[in-house]
Amino acid sequence: MVQTRIADFALPASLFQAGWVGLWLLGVGVATETVRRYTTASPEITRKIVHIGAGNAIVLAWWLDTPTWMGVTAAIVFSAVALLSYRLPILPGINSVGRPSLGTCFYAVSIGVLTALFWPIQHPEFAVIGVLNMTWGDGLAALVGQAHGRHPYRVLGSSKSWEGSFTMLMVSFTVCLIVLGVTYSWSLASLMVAAIVALTATALETLSILGLDNLTVPLGSGLLAYGLAQGWLAI
Repeated sequence: MVQTRIADFALPASLFQAGWVGLWLLGVGVATETVRRYTTASPEITRKIVHIGAGNAIVLAWWLDTPTWMGVTAAIVFSAVALLSYRLPILPGINSVGRPSLGTCFYAVSIGVLTALFWPIQHPEFAVIGVLNMTWGDGLAALVGQAHGRHPYRVLGSSKSWEGSFTMLMVSFTVCLIVLGVTYSWSLASLMVAAIVALTATALETLSILGLDNLTVPLGSGLLAYGLAQGWLAI
């Protein structure tokens, strides 16, 4: 009877998982607001803190083996909040960069779609690849391009730099190789998949406008990695 009563009051696993992910995202939010309010960092810096910090929650969700509905629900909620924030001052830390973009909303949508695609088939690693290519690749590419971009070029009206694009390429390659290496094998096949995915992600980031890279890069990276891995890594 004692064991039964203790079990009755045990927290469901989903609440435990949601709690950890929620704490992570809360920490990201607190860090962003602290930087925004008490430092002279540019709006782009605070935006990238959210961009990189929030994106890493996918790794925590992977490790905790969160259910599909949790990721999809969180993505829907954040997409709605992001849309509202363009009318109301809900997310000042990420919507004050001075250019028209639905990138924040697209970012949340891409996480939800990748979760819905890959979590049910027991291959969350490809959702992780897609999200982290955007999280770290695009995030660091923007920062490097702004700080060290000495060789600019323009594509579809958007200003880019070769330094930023190279950062996107190398970070995406590293992310993809690490995930594939840990999940499958540190092999030539993993290296080839990572190289092709990184080149594609860089091209998608370069050619996207108005924040669409937050949709095209994650979805393109995740789907391409999955398609290549089926043939080359025998998943």
